[in-house]
Amino acid sequence: MSLRVIFMGTPAFSVPVLEAIHSAGHEIVAVYTRPPRPAGRRGLELVNSQVHQKAVELGIPIFTPNSFKDETAKAEFIAHNADVAVVVAYGLLLPKAILEAPRFGCYNGHASLLPRWRGAAPIQRAIMAGDKKTGMMIMKMDEGLDTGAIALTDEVPISADMTAGQLHDALTKIAAVSMVKALAELEDGTLKLKSQSQDGEQYANKIDKAEARIDWSKPASEVHNLVRSLSPFPGAWCEMSLGGKQHRVKILESRLVDKSGNPGEVLDSRLTIGCGNGSISPGRLQKAGSKSMDLDSFLAGNTIIPGSKIA
Repeated sequence: MSLRVIFMGTPAFSVPVLEAIHSAGHEIVAVYTRPPRPAGRRGLELVNSQVHQKAVELGIPIFTPNSFKDETAKAEFIAHNADVAVVVAYGLLLPKAILEAPRFGCYNGHASLLPRWRGAAPIQRAIMAGDKKTGMMIMKMDEGLDTGAIALTDEVPISADMTAGQLHDALTKIAAVSMVKALAELEDGTLKLKSQSQDGEQYANKIDKAEARIDWSKPASEVHNLVRSLSPFPGAWCEMSLGGKQHRVKILESRLVDKSGNPGEVLDSRLTIGCGNGSISPGRLQKAGSKSMDLDSFLAGNTIIPGSKIA
């Protein structure tokens, strides 16, 4: 037996879930993903989402509506006569008509321990806040923002130096396993749902570009968490004087160091940088227009003078 599934997702995070459902033998009758987006320096090239690319490879019909306000898009979705829709980082709001169209409804894979970090950027916000754990949750969707009843929960520890990229990769693997398990239990009638608690509700707002600039007056722990939360993208950045010119440099990895100094001050030849309280040592950096590199490679090509200031 297998379910008739509509899969709805867009970025790389969603791809392992799509692959796992396909490998489990379910009939994926349609893939919904965001329309192709401009890319390249001039934005003249249209690029398909990662889910779109995988659906082409798997030979699954693809749909890319701009919204579901259009009656044609709604009718098209309903006509698939699906048992269930699986939604993982899709990017469009689903109205009631869509949520209720599949026989069993729509199930979402969300990368947090709900109700903490509802919204667009749960992985980044969990690390930015210094959370010690997060998780992957499978929930039945309702009309609220990540407020549906919970089916399955898998907790994941967040280590002291873990970046958003590393946590992303860990969670997407768990999401694939959990969603296949949820579909199996849904199919045999054993899937149990539990209403969400409202205690500890927190919203994971989309990352604003202005947040990416490092404020060295903040405690080292906050700077370290900012670096981790924005790595690899968009990257926490600062300005350094290199070769007599100011350059924007992203810090993509860091560690806390037990040294004190003025905010933004270079404390030693290993580029330990003072913060409002404590200091950090970058582990991986990327100068604008260049590839990322480890600290040793960065120092081999750039002279950093102890006592100098980083903005």
